[in-house]
Amino acid sequence: MPPPADIVKVAIEWPGAFPKLMEIDQKKPLSAIIKEVCEGWSLGNHENFALQIADATNFYITEKNRNDIKNGSILRLTTSPYQTAVQLHERIQSSSMDAKLEALKDLANASRDITFAQEFINLDGISLLTQMVESGTDFGDLLSFTLTAFVELMDHGIVSWDTFSVAFIKKIASYVNKSAMDTAVLQRSLAILESMVLNSQDLYHKVAQEITIGQLIPHLQGTDQDIQTYTIAVINALFLKAPEEKRQNVIRSPTPVNEEMAHQLYVLQVLNFNLLEDRMMTKMDPQDQVGAVMGMDEWGRWGKGKKYYQSQNTGKFFLYIICNMIPPGMLALDNMLYFARHHQDAYVRIVLENSSREDKHECPFGRSSIELTKMLCEILKVGELPSENCHDFHPMFFTHDRSFEEFFCTCIQLLNKTWKEMRATSEDFNKVMQVVREQIMRALTLKPNSLDQFKSRLQNLSYTEILKIRQSERMNQEDFQSRPILELREKIQPEIMELIKQQRLNRLCEGTCFRKISSRRRQDKFWYCRLSPNHKVLHYGDLEESPQGEVPHDSLQDKLPVADIKAVITGKDCPHMKEKGALKQNKEVLELAFSVLYESDEYLNFIAPDKHEYCVWTDGLNALLGKEMTSEYTKSDMDTLLSMEMKLRLLDLENIQIPEAPPPIPKEPSNYDFVYDCN
Repeated sequence: MPPPADIVKVAIEWPGAFPKLMEIDQKKPLSAIIKEVCEGWSLGNHENFALQIADATNFYITEKNRNDIKNGSILRLTTSPYQTAVQLHERIQSSSMDAKLEALKDLANASRDITFAQEFINLDGISLLTQMVESGTDFGDLLSFTLTAFVELMDHGIVSWDTFSVAFIKKIASYVNKSAMDTAVLQRSLAILESMVLNSQDLYHKVAQEITIGQLIPHLQGTDQDIQTYTIAVINALFLKAPEEKRQNVIRSPTPVNEEMAHQLYVLQVLNFNLLEDRMMTKMDPQDQVGAVMGMDEWGRWGKGKKYYQSQNTGKFFLYIICNMIPPGMLALDNMLYFARHHQDAYVRIVLENSSREDKHECPFGRSSIELTKMLCEILKVGELPSENCHDFHPMFFTHDRSFEEFFCTCIQLLNKTWKEMRATSEDFNKVMQVVREQIMRALTLKPNSLDQFKSRLQNLSYTEILKIRQSERMNQEDFQSRPILELREKIQPEIMELIKQQRLNRLCEGTCFRKISSRRRQDKFWYCRLSPNHKVLHYGDLEESPQGEVPHDSLQDKLPVADIKAVITGKDCPHMKEKGALKQNKEVLELAFSVLYESDEYLNFIAPDKHEYCVWTDGLNALLGKEMTSEYTKSDMDTLLSMEMKLRLLDLENIQIPEAPPPIPKEPSNYDFVYDCN
């Protein structure tokens, strides 16, 4: 007969004694269980003791989390959170540097637990740490562990960031401003500054007085990507909270980046382009004679001889019409004026070319600028909020202070060139814009590192080349639409689906590292989940840090039999999405959330690191349950594999031999003294 559901079998450790095996009744008060354990080892004053999870986290067992204890768990009897907090509060004030360092190490580790953190904070522990920092007497490892403990304690959200003095802010900023500083101290200091700026507008002003973005830039030029990531996070925070007139673009030299740094660069890019939103949504004031005259002065240089520019009043009316369209509003005029002033030769060349054409073949500069500006705003998603899980940034936009305007200048020249190549008339305007959009998108897909490289990519994407690409793609599609081909596809589709299923299950067997669910994006708490090789059990457990490679089954403490899984739930129906108010409103997080329902109302909750892992896991779990795999990646994989298999079979019908191994890579020639005869 199975044991009652409220009874869990555990092992409990106590230093110097053999572990005790016992059954815990979850209906009994936790204090009664602790008393029973203490009496078993003849320990008095049971109120001074507590139970911890005996793993790297050392988290205390409380009435709130006691239901997380599973059969087979290993617990540890230890001093209560209050007693531990009192002891550490005294130890970190020791006159012995060695004793003080050991105490700070223990404090940094213990502060990750919210139960301990609350007790230490109640002893005015935060003030003690800030006083230690302000005094400036500690350095090296002492300072590093002091700041680590401070960050861990503040991450629980118990203490308001508004309580810190200017002296403390100055001290933290000084660690960032120093040219040579311990890496750990620098990293913690950057994390503290970011939290201050994000959590308090008043602290933003105080931090901004102590540190400038220019002082942060040198940290981006090193080789430590963690430091670079934290630095960009601080830049983003300052950028986000700063008044509009103070915001600026500061990234100069992009390097290969990790996922987190790519996200921070993406956020910085979005925030930078969102500064354009006001101009994009601003109409021209009919009373703004200055703007109209400025436009007439610039346009008058190329409008001579054109009947609609002969009158200043007509010119002003035309300007008013342009800037009254929202979007792009005044942003279109800004771009035109920038082009005329900063790329005068190219501007004049376009003017002269259009002046010499017949009216029906003239490329309308005003209309083109309006529609192109609007298109670029759509491509760059100007005005949209940053996505929580996006890492798609373009390095070339970090190489110029006026990157959007330069982007426009390159694209308006492309538009004029494409107009000529298409021999377009005014009736072809929309067709030209479609081709230009395709040229821009294809060039951006290649992720050019600079605006010059972007221009080079566009040179290889002429209208003729676009036609070739379209024809090739169309032919590939048409070849697979005949009836015999469709019948063959239908026949081999089940084989491909089974192959995809096996791939998904194999990926689940390899496992994935997931981040702990939290309101803060950047954190160092992870857990790992993987499927057993026989596809019978899900193994999972907490990790101290993100693993390098697979995590062995035997190091994962918890198990969930696949036979106990009732359903896979996704999106807003997941319990952890209903509980987290902030996350609930985040569309990107919702799209990555899924839960496994087992027993009656127990859940294993996930937030995938990206869309690919989300699809792999939801597909794999549904395959385990004998359900259909419906993710977008399954469809994409099906199309790719089907297309490949179809081509191989058609080649086989033509009796074309396909080698088992790829051809060898050609050797580098030993003699470069040769000539290729072009004739």
